[in-house]
Amino acid sequence: MIIIFATPEDVETAFYEAIARADLVALMSVWADDEEIVCIHPTGQRLTGADAIRESWRSIFANNPRLMVRLSRGIRWNGMLLSVHHVVETLYIGEERKPHGPMLATNVFQRGANGWRLLSHHSSTAADRNLANSDSADEGSTKTPRTLH
Repeated sequence: MIIIFATPEDVETAFYEAIARADLVALMSVWADDEEIVCIHPTGQRLTGADAIRESWRSIFANNPRLMVRLSRGIRWNGMLLSVHHVVETLYIGEERKPHGPMLATNVFQRGANGWRLLSHHSSTAADRNLANSDSADEGSTKTPRTLH
């Protein structure tokens, strides 16, 4: 059965909920049916295609008791067929109360015949360790850091 995601936000929610449940089937169901889907983990390795992405997440779930990702500072660009979300991810591993991160993630979504799907997920370690703990770290905040590069 194919799940139809009505919005990019629905896909993003399903993606992070699947991570929290270590549900590989649910996680893979959010990806676009495209040979060129891409996932880049904070380690920097670029994975292309469903098989490589599936094996990567299988290994992550096998080696971690439980992962929970808290999103904050979302910036979104939405179009009719493409949506790009940039978020700050704070990772909680197992029963640890200490957060890991922050990480910066860019999620690219594509709308097709079966609704919205994830086309690309790129997560990398943030240089600014205070980013996740700032006062404006509420979900959906559109404030951006003042540093330009």
